[in-house]
Amino acid sequence: MSTQSHVTPPAETHVPIVPPLESGDCLTRPEFERRYASRPWWLKDAELVNGAVFVRSSVVEPHSVARSKWALWFSAYAARSPGVSYADDGSLRLDMANLLQPDALLRVISGGQSKVDEDGYVNGGPELVAEVALTSASRDLHSKLAVYCRHGVREYIVWRVLDGDLDWFRLVAGQYERQSPDAQGIFRSQVFPGLWLDKPALLRGDMAAVLTTLNLGLASPEHAALALAVSKTTSA
Repeated sequence: MSTQSHVTPPAETHVPIVPPLESGDCLTRPEFERRYASRPWWLKDAELVNGAVFVRSSVVEPHSVARSKWALWFSAYAARSPGVSYADDGSLRLDMANLLQPDALLRVISGGQSKVDEDGYVNGGPELVAEVALTSASRDLHSKLAVYCRHGVREYIVWRVLDGDLDWFRLVAGQYERQSPDAQGIFRSQVFPGLWLDKPALLRGDMAAVLTTLNLGLASPEHAALALAVSKTTSA
């Protein structure tokens, strides 16, 4: 007579299914980050703005070209400005309903109004944010503008590529005021000394002229004063 052994089958394990990110979802920032972490490979651009999800599955050529020009201008400034950090296309934690992904930002590294948290995210409003707007212009100039304003981003730049125009805002008494370039079409940052932008040159794609104007700003007395002030702080 044979005996039959009984083997207890292993308990079923249930792997939780993480829902995909979809534009229009209403989420908290922790839930947004959980879903973003499990995103498919092609999803690179997603933001949470006032609790609403916005997903862009692809980046078209005019947007990527404009963003590369931001990168050239901003990185050239940061490279010669001690104490200043440039970043592009990184997640920006602002509050429990907002995680934005600006095209470019400049921040003061030590003693500034933002910091890099333990997860590696920039936390808090940096001193300057810049966006390239194609189809997102209405959002960049309304809901995102209000979020950046509320979190104390001191200067906000929106390049409206399809309109062939650029808006530069400065935070004054808790509100954004639209700035105007000088008679030569040059914007001068009030937050980062020497950050000068030749608007007409940028809009026509003449980056050599854009960098020439930036170099004039970097050679200005106010930028020299910035470098001196930072050197005194770091050596103290």
